[in-house]
Amino acid sequence: MKKIGIVGGAGYTAGELIRILLNHPLVEIAWVYSRSQVGRRVADIHQDLWGQTELLFSEELNWESIDLLFLCLGHGESRDFLENEGLCFSEETLKEQEVMGRKAIFLEEMNQKPHIIDLSQDFRWGESFMYGLPEVMREKIRAKGSQETQRIANPGCFATAIQLGLLPLAHEGLLQEEIHVQGITGSTGAGQSLAETSHFSWRNNNISVYKAFQHQHLFEIKKTLRYLQDGRSPEINFIPVRGNFTRGIMATLYTYCELDEQSLVQLYQEYYRHHPFVKIYPKNPHLKQVINTNYALLHIEKHENKVLIVSMIDNLLKGASGQAVQNMNLIFDFEETAGLMLKAAMF
Repeated sequence: MKKIGIVGGAGYTAGELIRILLNHPLVEIAWVYSRSQVGRRVADIHQDLWGQTELLFSEELNWESIDLLFLCLGHGESRDFLENEGLCFSEETLKEQEVMGRKAIFLEEMNQKPHIIDLSQDFRWGESFMYGLPEVMREKIRAKGSQETQRIANPGCFATAIQLGLLPLAHEGLLQEEIHVQGITGSTGAGQSLAETSHFSWRNNNISVYKAFQHQHLFEIKKTLRYLQDGRSPEINFIPVRGNFTRGIMATLYTYCELDEQSLVQLYQEYYRHHPFVKIYPKNPHLKQVINTNYALLHIEKHENKVLIVSMIDNLLKGASGQAVQNMNLIFDFEETAGLMLKAAMF
């Protein structure tokens, strides 16, 4: 049994993560750390776990007791936390160690630290973390995890939905023209902190656009496309929308493509043939098919010279905690689906 630590344990993603790990056959939660909830029962905060765990929120960070650390802190907090704890390093730090003649020793010391999976945006496509989109990086994550300490930056929720819709085309170098995306997300995508736009009275029976053309997830999407297309990424016109529901993402994407619909469907089926959580669906999907699961549903249509892709995920699972556990499974060379065979909440 692998031992797991969780930092930032009181938020939405941490609650989903704890729920999955409590039912995972190959791991055990050693401790859950939260600065705001020290000493309280985890099940008092995550009330859906009542009767399933007697864990208390810890005030101690015992790195020697765990094999892997999940970071569920807010954006901008993970980097400071890890640097303060001596658990990550920058390229500048590595260069300093090299100048001092301590590079090999330094790397060996870092390799004694626990694996890390960060759910914030602080390290995505960064220098010392591997980008954790399994449908692109699966074999690299699995191979490296068996040899040295692995640090994974979990992708963003919108970034996951959009990239899954584009990967087969990018893999074949077919993304040459502008890409147009509209995505709608539930209120849990904004996190647990109170804000006007996540308040029930504002959100209920309401809908609005935010961060048009400048959403923070565009950076990691473009980095992935450049990685797959020899440094090339077309312009992405992304309009994010706040939905009046709690969880789930629906992204609709369209771009120019010469392939006919049958060829496109075959292309997508072949690319995802060995990726267990992405399914090509023959009809227009709906969110209830993916809510409470780690699955992504993709639907492909051809309209004249444009391809339309509909991508559906649960933002808290495939867009966050479920994908993080999927990455953990790869690091430890577990079955990729272990602990993640969750049924959709259809009713």
